[in-house]
Amino acid sequence: MLFCPSCANLLVISTETGYNKWACNTCAYEFPITKQMTSRTRLERKQVDDVLGGDDMWKHADSTAATCPKCDFERAYFYMLQIRSADEPMTTFFRCASCGHQWREG
Repeated sequence: MLFCPSCANLLVISTETGYNKWACNTCAYEFPITKQMTSRTRLERKQVDDVLGGDDMWKHADSTAATCPKCDFERAYFYMLQIRSADEPMTTFFRCASCGHQWREG
């Protein structure tokens, strides 16, 4: 993004006169584009907090007979949370006791 040096508004690409130029929509500023202009900025992903408790939540979880969709092991830890409105059923979170794969139901 480029900004107008006169009025600080965003410049747009215009081809009204037959050639490409940066032009300001609010004042008469124009800047001809004579070469290819590109720039790339890689953004770092921010660290995401685990709002569901992370590994600490699984320390005291109960286990039940549930089949893992990844490895077909038949035992999993589970806990339940109310993540939707109160008139909706609770959501059950599972973690495979063998491979650690996590999934949810509900």
